[in-house]
Amino acid sequence: MIHRAAQVIREEHAAIAAVLRTVSLLLAQHRREGTLPRFDALRAMLFYADEFPAREHHRKETELLFTRLRARTPLAREQLDHLDSEHGRGERMIRQVQHELTAFEMLGEPRRQGFEQAVERYVDFYLQHMAMEECDILPLAERVLTAGDWADLDAAFSEPAPAGQVPDAAYRALFTQIVNTVPAPLGLGAVGH
Repeated sequence: MIHRAAQVIREEHAAIAAVLRTVSLLLAQHRREGTLPRFDALRAMLFYADEFPAREHHRKETELLFTRLRARTPLAREQLDHLDSEHGRGERMIRQVQHELTAFEMLGEPRRQGFEQAVERYVDFYLQHMAMEECDILPLAERVLTAGDWADLDAAFSEPAPAGQVPDAAYRALFTQIVNTVPAPLGLGAVGH
């Protein structure tokens, strides 16, 4: 059975991964061509990679899914703790990437390599993080969570954002704006959010 909560996590991962991979592709293209990237497009993509996981995606994983898993099984507690700590580490890393982008934009070519290296470290880190969640945690959840757990999770993952928080629709609009900004050959295509 496909559960809405697991489907939402996978869809959000796909959107985040598409943005991160596109940043890498854009940088490689501009390096080959010896040109400067569009800093506004990079800022938008990095803002999305920072804002959406930190304010929406990680909260749902940690507070909803991981809490249920910890209550049902001791099997993945260390892994869940590790993933939670990576959420914080990832937030610090993406902010460093954003700082390196500003340095590259303001100081030029001497700062390109530092920015590109920070991007690659972050992309590798975050793709591995999401793979662990999809390959280890979601299958474990399928095995140990009850029908009632899934009903609660599916409902919670489908609820609109609480008052004072940015609704998912705003992040989808930002994702669409990014898709429309990226050059066609590198476009994010049909990845949904």
